[in-house]
Amino acid sequence: MSKKDLIIALPSESLRAKSRKVSAITDEVRKVIKDMKAATLDWEASRPHEVGVALAAIQIDQPYKIIAIRNNFDNKKNRTFSVFINPQIIKAEGDVSEDFEGCLSVKDIYGKVPRFSRVRMKALNENGQPVRVRAEGFLARVIQHEVDHLNGKLFVDLIEGKKEAFYRLGEEGKLISMDYEDVTKSHIFRT
Repeated sequence: MSKKDLIIALPSESLRAKSRKVSAITDEVRKVIKDMKAATLDWEASRPHEVGVALAAIQIDQPYKIIAIRNNFDNKKNRTFSVFINPQIIKAEGDVSEDFEGCLSVKDIYGKVPRFSRVRMKALNENGQPVRVRAEGFLARVIQHEVDHLNGKLFVDLIEGKKEAFYRLGEEGKLISMDYEDVTKSHIFRT
């Protein structure tokens, strides 16, 4: 079985669950982290025009507060990740702007999502050591997207009802506007 098959997608209700705090970094937690990285890379290998940017543990049906973020979004050959356990955004600031987002758990749908341009996050790393991250631009967007997953929220929840905000990826890797009726039929919204 390919590890990408571990990734759950809407309409799975598990994606709407709140993740629980990791109290100790056990062998089970280490296996979840290993599976998260492998699932992201396997997913990416099956998608020629996309990069597996990040994943939250809930996306492989593991309700832990863990996110893994690719270290280099622009180089598919760099297959390393930073892992953040019990991440908390302690400050979101700067301009709020809309930009495109996709999600490994929202098959073939993209959207223009409003996010803060800068965030500060605290978490634990894979070794249980405290870390603080200041991020801006795309990395800030990724952090907000992944932390939302830990709270049972997906990017489509932030743009539901905005008819012009949804897109799909065409065969050549270009985003194409979607008909809103097709989006509402896709079961991505809460019922």
